[in-house]
Amino acid sequence: MKPKISTIISVLAAALTLANCAQNPVTGNPNFVTMSEAQEVQTGQQEDAKVRKQYGVYDNPALQQYVNEVGQKLARNSHRPGLRYSFVVVDSPEINAFALPGGYIYITRGIMAYLNSEAELAGVLGHEIGHVTARHSVQQLSASTAANVGASLIGIFVPALRNQAGDTVVNLLGNVLLSGYGREHELEADRLGAQYLARSGYDPQAMLKVIGVLKNQELFDAEVAKSENRQPRAYHGLFSSHPDSDTRLRQTVAEAGKPASDATRLDQEEFLRRIDGMVFGDNPEQGVIRNDSFYHTGLGIAYAFPPGWRIRNFPDHVAATSPTNDALMDLRSAGPAQGTPAEVLRKMLRANAGSEIALTTINGLAAASTTVNMQGKPSRATVVFLGKQAYMIGGQARDAQVMQRVLTEINTSVASFRALGDAERKLAQPLTLKVMNASKDTTFAELARNSPLGKNAVSHLRLINGLYPTGEPLTGLSLKVIE
Repeated sequence: MKPKISTIISVLAAALTLANCAQNPVTGNPNFVTMSEAQEVQTGQQEDAKVRKQYGVYDNPALQQYVNEVGQKLARNSHRPGLRYSFVVVDSPEINAFALPGGYIYITRGIMAYLNSEAELAGVLGHEIGHVTARHSVQQLSASTAANVGASLIGIFVPALRNQAGDTVVNLLGNVLLSGYGREHELEADRLGAQYLARSGYDPQAMLKVIGVLKNQELFDAEVAKSENRQPRAYHGLFSSHPDSDTRLRQTVAEAGKPASDATRLDQEEFLRRIDGMVFGDNPEQGVIRNDSFYHTGLGIAYAFPPGWRIRNFPDHVAATSPTNDALMDLRSAGPAQGTPAEVLRKMLRANAGSEIALTTINGLAAASTTVNMQGKPSRATVVFLGKQAYMIGGQARDAQVMQRVLTEINTSVASFRALGDAERKLAQPLTLKVMNASKDTTFAELARNSPLGKNAVSHLRLINGLYPTGEPLTGLSLKVIE
């Protein structure tokens, strides 16, 4: 005899009552959570090590101290001043900020290049503090745990429901618990962040300026995408749920009230002084991308992806997707150059080890390549030895027809792998952000002539200076340029 679904849900409800229904520090209302504050902090500590390893900490102690001081000022005026907050600038060119449970907050150096005052920096940090004080991540983890409990109970009591019907019940339970995440929690984080800004002497309107900057980033990417004949990149990071003319958001910020002190803190010059000289874009320690090419001085390699493909640089690999998003390429380490390239390739392919492998050379380097089917998709895989290191180059297409169309591009790209030359080492140097004062003759068109930002330099310079899409610098204005 099998129990009814209603019985299962009753068992699930009983199990969930064992969880910790703690009081929300912000609202005072009970929250369904499965972890205590001590467990929340412990979770944050554990995940903090992973974040630092994945992104790396930006090596600028003075900037780290500055960001931490701004964050701690806001945290002292939050609903949870007793937490030991940590504010870290991570070494990523991505435009984002995020928070872990227990007060671990991160901001990328990528987004800092687009901010133009300490108040805007405080707006970003205040928003993330709001997520922590309202325990949004804890609630999210608790909801996920509840869904997993439901799945386990259903699997134990009704083995026959380990199919699509059973999954539907589990998904429905999970979706009910998770339905509050997104828009409402982002607005709550905005509201709390605006309050913390006001209490700390900053103008809460800085929240709106930050959102304007990020929305302009989306418009800029749409402009670039059109010129490159590709789709704009979807933005899923900080403040992503907000339209720039959001009435509820503006009302939320207005409700924060006036700053606690008469002198509203903006501190534009201090902020610009702090980020002067900051690395812009890729850090050379992870390799740099210039146009369609990837250069890594530490590894001594150079590689050219197919023209027009979108390249993304990650700490452990660099990848590119075709303009039509139906093919990709990937370059990563394959471990020590031990044995032969064919042996390393077979080891990397594992299940496809029986594939026919062709021995070859690429720019004088020993290599091996093969054509395989991986996860139902046609793929090309190559291992090449350079010095004591082996590298894996992969190319994959959505189907055989797409592979036929892009195969020449993939093969040409693979054939570009080479040792980094002396002339290319100059190209692998990092870009840096510099602050200058505009003269009466300064225009973005003039600055763009010598800019390494390429054909979109005018729009890009306007964007990082908060003057996108058509603004021009005023005489004496402090400007950010990229060198």
